[in-house]
Amino acid sequence: MLQIYNSLTRKKEPFTPLDGNHVRMYVCGMTVYDYCHIGHARTVTAFDVVARYLRARGYDLTYVRNITDVDDKIIRRAAENGEDFMTLTGRMIAAMQEDFQRLGNLPPDQEPKATEFVPGMVAMIEQLIGKGFAYAPGNGDVYYRVHKFADYGKLSGKVLEELEAGARIEVEEQKEDPLDFVLWKAAKSGEPSWPSPWGEGRPGWHIECSVMGKCCLGDTFDIHGGGSDLKFPHHENEIAQSEACNDARFVNTWMHSGAIRIDNVKMSKSLGNFFTIREVLDKYDEEVVRYFMISSHYRSPINYSEDSLKEAGVRLERLYTALQGLDLEGVSAAENNEFEQRFFKVMDDDFNTAEGLAVLFELVRHLNTVRSQDESAALPLAALLVKLGGVLGILQRDPEVFLKSGADVDEAMIESMIEQRNNAKRHRDFAEADRIRDELAARGVILQDSREGTTWRIER
Repeated sequence: MLQIYNSLTRKKEPFTPLDGNHVRMYVCGMTVYDYCHIGHARTVTAFDVVARYLRARGYDLTYVRNITDVDDKIIRRAAENGEDFMTLTGRMIAAMQEDFQRLGNLPPDQEPKATEFVPGMVAMIEQLIGKGFAYAPGNGDVYYRVHKFADYGKLSGKVLEELEAGARIEVEEQKEDPLDFVLWKAAKSGEPSWPSPWGEGRPGWHIECSVMGKCCLGDTFDIHGGGSDLKFPHHENEIAQSEACNDARFVNTWMHSGAIRIDNVKMSKSLGNFFTIREVLDKYDEEVVRYFMISSHYRSPINYSEDSLKEAGVRLERLYTALQGLDLEGVSAAENNEFEQRFFKVMDDDFNTAEGLAVLFELVRHLNTVRSQDESAALPLAALLVKLGGVLGILQRDPEVFLKSGADVDEAMIESMIEQRNNAKRHRDFAEADRIRDELAARGVILQDSREGTTWRIER
């Protein structure tokens, strides 16, 4: 049975959907003021695998990932650029979707934008005020009364007394308590705004996910995910808002992906170790980057380095090499196979992709042994490798295309040199054959001889 680590209870729990076979999952998406970085890629790829696996297990999944398209950073960046905020967000949304697609991530079923749900946010804030969980001090802002919600801190483990010690109130704020957080912000001159009972303004960040989650998936849904940095205060505040408003549990299972570090140092623009997805994909193959992202368990921190990416390329190459030269058109994957059973068993343990990949390598070893004796018998095993790889979002390309990608080489020249080498071998001029092999190797082209002939790949 599928077990998922629940950040709320801090333990693995058997997963049972609230509504039969239907799973409803919400993941916090991007604030679209700039290009996405590799930390965003880690979170989105982790939950793409979760979505793929739930569907592979036969669940009927509704996957929602929101877009924050209005907030302080967006307004500030648009002003710096001298453009309308919607022009900025439109461009960044298109770039985000392109980047995620290049990494092999499937689009969510729904991708709601915050600006499309402002009336719903106003309505939820009005309900919270009516129940005494929120207040409007008269300056156009609305705040949430944190002490009113008895379970505040249950997700993050934060203690109110400790939070109070470090809390403070900005000069322009009129909070009753330093811990209270904003639900609605009064409009400043030149900023985008919407009408409300408290005057022109815009929603605070936390309220948007409470409303979009409710509108898209209901008062209570199965899974809420996001990066570990969102656990507090964002997810904690979502719980406080939603459960106070709806008188119902907000989410059954909370999932949080681990952070990315750069050469074992936290990623930071100030340290100069900050990389956008586009910068990374300029240097590395998209699927190699994806393999790197899934090679560690989704909850574990992951260390980005040149060596890590190189190792990911080598290991992915091993998987593709096992498929090289096999015609799988019309071939069905081996059924009820021990490798498939083991793959699903380890993935059932909180989506353990690291162990899932280990099973794929064991399958490759078995496939190669069978292939050396009977290639036709190896075909269903190869088809199974492609099928299980698809659950992780890898191994869906033509092996020849992958193995020959990543270098600026003249394929016609390589094929000509291979023919020259074959001719030298036919004339037993092995010194010349070795010279040609070594010359190609020096150019990063690795030859592989078999009974079927000679193939080549790019060294990674």
